[in-house]
Amino acid sequence: MLKCREVSFLLSEAQDRPLSMSEALQLRLHLFMCKKCSNFSHQLKVIRLACQKKANDEDLH
Repeated sequence: MLKCREVSFLLSEAQDRPLSMSEALQLRLHLFMCKKCSNFSHQLKVIRLACQKKANDEDLH
């Protein structure tokens, strides 16, 4: 099983590249079992969406 530090690294990596099947499965298993990492994953998604929205808003002006 992955450690939380490895999960945070994979979550960051997933922003830049597709994860392998093995990485994705291990990540999902850990996120299912670890509330802290699950919260961190959610926070990264919120930040990414906010950044995308900001970039889109700037493109419109």
